Amino acid sequence: MFDLQQYRDRIAVISDRRESLTYGQLSEEVERMAAAFPRKGLVFTLCENLLGSFVGYVACMNKNIPQVLLDGSKDLELVQRLIGIYQPEYIWMPTTRVEEIGGKAIYKYQEYSLLSMTYDTPLANKEINPELLLCLTTSGSTGSPKLVRLSERNLQSNAESIAEYLRITESERPVTSLPMFYSYGMSVINSHLIKGATILLTDKTVMQREFWNFIKEHRATSIAGVPYTYDMLRRLRFFRMDLPDLKTMIQAGGKLNAAYVREFVEFAGQNGREFIVMYGQTEAAPRMSYLPFDKAVKKNASIGIAIPGGELSVVDADGKVIDEPDVEGELLYKGENVCLGYAEVRKDLMKGDENHGVLHTGDIARRDADGFFYITGRMKRFVKVWGNRTNLDATEQLIKAITPDCACVGVDDLITVFVTEEGLEEQIKNLLVEKTGFNPRAFHVMVIEQIPVKTSGKTDYPELQKML
Repeated sequence: MFDLQQYRDRIAVISDRRESLTYGQLSEEVERMAAAFPRKGLVFTLCENLLGSFVGYVACMNKNIPQVLLDGSKDLELVQRLIGIYQPEYIWMPTTRVEEIGGKAIYKYQEYSLLSMTYDTPLANKEINPELLLCLTTSGSTGSPKLVRLSERNLQSNAESIAEYLRITESERPVTSLPMFYSYGMSVINSHLIKGATILLTDKTVMQREFWNFIKEHRATSIAGVPYTYDMLRRLRFFRMDLPDLKTMIQAGGKLNAAYVREFVEFAGQNGREFIVMYGQTEAAPRMSYLPFDKAVKKNASIGIAIPGGELSVVDADGKVIDEPDVEGELLYKGENVCLGYAEVRKDLMKGDENHGVLHTGDIARRDADGFFYITGRMKRFVKVWGNRTNLDATEQLIKAITPDCACVGVDDLITVFVTEEGLEEQIKNLLVEKTGFNPRAFHVMVIEQIPVKTSGKTDYPELQKML
């Protein structure tokens, strides 16, 4: 995946703990870790934005060791559930949390340990498709067992497309303002490593002074964020900050207020920078579109055009392409970066390519007369909470542990929980915060007389949506 020897004398990564590796040194660490595996198997990588996590990720990517990226800072009860379903042969995780999982430590690097796992009742068939390189969760915040299956071709093609339209070179120094288990954060790493750039690795957030001290000291050239990130930047008076080396700001992970887009675009234009809006899904490894900076003011509500090598279209209910402008339909994407398919149990990891380069996004969109696309709604029950795609049905299942009479609806950055019993608000919020790691402001609990249902007996979610 990454040609580490091509850039062997360049700095590959600098951490906020004053650690650094050249591409040559990173290659050596990759070889050492690969030699520690007694046999090939599935790896669960419990990610944190730390050097050990970064090296483990690159090692698996470069040695074709299939891995699943998970949030290493979350409640390990969710991870334990996935371990039971997929029975990974290995887990790469923070050493401080090894006792919470069990297993035998067979290799250590920095603050991470590689565990070899055994099971009382191992699964009969644990074969893995040799094309499978990486799996990402569809809703990591709720511990859903559904994974997106990605091949090296999927990841490589998307990294190359991103590097092309962002004009990434070896002189770039992106800061990891997003977690690496998140497809967007992963893509920032991939698209820069293939070009020999220097990753500025930090687990600090934009709300922490240490984050800004770090990027100033190491002259970060770009920052990536979700809508919540840019909302926070506005509150932090980002426009007044002295960041002479920062030249690119990229945004994805949900729809940013069009007025905010215009504000950041105008600021960027006045200061010799660029603000690039992008659209994607984990299933596309993950980018599908970008809004060229020179069109960003005029088209500030648009997700832009397809990435290099990709193709976007709007289709009707029969799957027929809608040629007329400004007619709504489902957004369809075609490209080499479209995932192989999904997995929900271990045997699914043996499946081949089920999508054949075509992705039905589940988003409702329209195309204007100039060929620019606009998202107008969603077909599925997902919302994005500060860039994290969250399954409302899975969230609902978590709450049912407290009360069976509940339902969830939401908009981006706010999930509303409807219940019929009073006095549960704090208990529900505390559970969701514990399980997802989201700020309590991401949840609102409403008590109503009864949960509306359709004649079929199914919950009437549209009716609940009207109550928001």
